[in-house]
Amino acid sequence: MRKFYLTLIALFFIVSIKAQINNDKAEIIVCSEFHITKRLSEIAENLPEYQKVFNQPRKESEDKKNRKAYMGKSNVNSLPLKEDPIAQKTMGSRQSQTLLASWEGLSGLSYPPDPSGAAGPNHYVQAVNSSYQIFSKTGGSVIGGGPFTLGSLLFGSNDGDPIVLYDKYADRWVITEFKTVGRKVLFAISKTSDPTGQYYTYSYTSPQFPDYQKFSIWADGYYMTSNQSNQKVFVFERDSMLAGVPTSRALNKTFSPPTDNAFFCPLPADADGQLPPAGTPCYIFSYEDDGWGSGYVDRINIYKMSVVWGTTPTATIAVEAQLPTQPFDASYNQNWDDISQPVTTTKLDGIGGVFTYRAQYRRWTGYNSVVLNNPVMVNTTTGQRSIRWYELRQNSTTNQWSIYQQSTYAPDDLNRWVGSIAMDDNGSISLAYSVSNSNVYPGLRYTGRLATDSLNTMTFAEQIVAVGNSAQTSNNRYGDYSHTALDPVDGTIFWHTGEYILNGEPATKIYSFKFPASTVGIKESSNSLSFIASNHGDEIRINIMNLPNNKELVIDLFDINGRFVNGKKINPTENTVETSFSNQGLAKGTYLVRIGNNNTNFQKVTKVIIP
Repeated sequence: MRKFYLTLIALFFIVSIKAQINNDKAEIIVCSEFHITKRLSEIAENLPEYQKVFNQPRKESEDKKNRKAYMGKSNVNSLPLKEDPIAQKTMGSRQSQTLLASWEGLSGLSYPPDPSGAAGPNHYVQAVNSSYQIFSKTGGSVIGGGPFTLGSLLFGSNDGDPIVLYDKYADRWVITEFKTVGRKVLFAISKTSDPTGQYYTYSYTSPQFPDYQKFSIWADGYYMTSNQSNQKVFVFERDSMLAGVPTSRALNKTFSPPTDNAFFCPLPADADGQLPPAGTPCYIFSYEDDGWGSGYVDRINIYKMSVVWGTTPTATIAVEAQLPTQPFDASYNQNWDDISQPVTTTKLDGIGGVFTYRAQYRRWTGYNSVVLNNPVMVNTTTGQRSIRWYELRQNSTTNQWSIYQQSTYAPDDLNRWVGSIAMDDNGSISLAYSVSNSNVYPGLRYTGRLATDSLNTMTFAEQIVAVGNSAQTSNNRYGDYSHTALDPVDGTIFWHTGEYILNGEPATKIYSFKFPASTVGIKESSNSLSFIASNHGDEIRINIMNLPNNKELVIDLFDINGRFVNGKKINPTENTVETSFSNQGLAKGTYLVRIGNNNTNFQKVTKVIIP
């Protein structure tokens, strides 16, 4: 993408386009190949490629050829001049509980492994370059659950960059990757809730190679961004794909976020908690660094994309907000040699140029939130790198975005990178990542904060998950990403998978954790909250006990696609509410009931089925 050399006139132009919408015609792509697979165990039984790929030596991923190198700062006066001005220099003192689960994940056969994974009600699915496996939620093997090559499921391709999603709104599993030949975007969507069962598989042709593709779940589609020379947002026809329609469509729209003409990938908002109501635009996030040249500003750029599926699908994308941040330095080495290791001069790729996966989006009563993180330089003298993190909020009434809190986590001299950030049902935030420096081999750790803690601070003491025992010296590839997801049954449990180095080679860990129940971000009563929604005759009954307070409670009913059905406000009596909604005229299916206090982090969601 061409580099912007902005003048004062151009700056005025950027401000003026804020309200403008890109009405260029969306490019429609129809699925070019579709299959309904056999069960996974049947697929792999007699597949000759299965053992062949697993027995191959590890090699560097070829996707690097699609990544333009960063050419260094163009603005020598960019801020900060030396040290990150909002770096957290002191470790938090809160103590986290011990890990709920932890086991060795797949290591793959590629530099880097690109680990991604998600938890469902009973399983955890992980994918790396170029294999995937279904585990129990305690790490045990599952009959018919692999490990299998990605190609055994996805059109024979083992090219990689996989992403795993559990679409809890539909109770389905989604596994994606790209295929280099033909510029393919590949999907596998489970036919049922069983991850070891049959899958619908879809192949789409991208107009450009979709490097570093990142996916999200939204009401009107599966959204995808990627590293392309002309930036495009892709949307895949979710409802149709879930139904197994062979001609399911996708569309893409071109947009022009400011970039430094190097490796660059925006992130689409990924729904957690409640699915946004139908018609809610999906938000796209990228950052801008004043080091890119005169006229650039340290800020977060937010775009909104709206899609209408129909006989002729349409889409619009517009600049939604531009939020100036505290100064940061997102520069990185031209050869991606950023992160020091012990006993070697080989440095590892710091994954510059992107917000790292995911951009988790949550709806609360009165506002919506998004958490983001990206790698930054903490100190230009020492070369230390770490993670800048943000919580953004959007007012539900005005739709205005703001930065609620921001900080750079640097409590010691370690490098921290390949972060993944998420917020639980209590509003508590976790940040998981890799660590390394000249004295510590690449390993895995995490920290976090409660919703009621002082802003801009990770208040939990850093927890060590995996200790690396050696350096990687064969090449500098690492990551390229990690993945934190929420448990769909208990929305206070975080699941993370990421890379560390074991015996000189990439390894991955899968682990889960939660923050102490006695000090959750929302000050609940000493008894656990009880929230039950059930269908009885012609009504949906809602029974709530042990609420944290007797403040006015907002109770909303949504269909499974996030469409608002009904709502009410009630003042609890002795921390208890009993109420109901009529189910007359509602179609059979699954619905969501959400409770919350206006403009607080207190929110709970449960499902109810109308048979």
